[in-house]
Amino acid sequence: MKTLYLLRHAKSSWKDPGLADFDRPLKGRGRRAAKAMAGHMADRGWRPDLILCSAAARTTETLALLDGRLGPRTPRLVDEGLYMAAPARLMEFVNGQDDGAASILMIGHNPGLEQFAVRLTGGAEGDAFTTLRQKFPTAALAVLRFAVGAWRDVGPRGGRLEAFVRPVDVMEAAEG
Repeated sequence: MKTLYLLRHAKSSWKDPGLADFDRPLKGRGRRAAKAMAGHMADRGWRPDLILCSAAARTTETLALLDGRLGPRTPRLVDEGLYMAAPARLMEFVNGQDDGAASILMIGHNPGLEQFAVRLTGGAEGDAFTTLRQKFPTAALAVLRFAVGAWRDVGPRGGRLEAFVRPVDVMEAAEG
């Protein structure tokens, strides 16, 4: 069994219009959302064995806000090839991972991350899939499980969407 966590980076700042897209940092709301999602993941015991993260500023800052909440320092690969990657490229990254990792957290960008999640789950039904199809907002997390023993065997329609969590849901629950 393999588990793939797909996390879209938290909300980024557009404060500096001269800044390249790759270099945009998180805004305050994004930092709060990333911390809330990190707490939610820790509370649920969702701790990846490996982290794959785009090298963009907003994804690496999102990753930094997860550190310390998901257990001991998790091995990670920060790679420019994940920046704005299409689903086929994301699949290459996942399929190329060592099978010693039972779970992977991938931190990336839309539209590729949302398309990748939909492709992996195929025509799944239920509230989580419906919500995911409507919008994969910043700092949202999709949890997919695959009945395979090797990452190379993960493919389209092979995953089951276990959960789709938006930061607004987590933050509202914490306030309630």
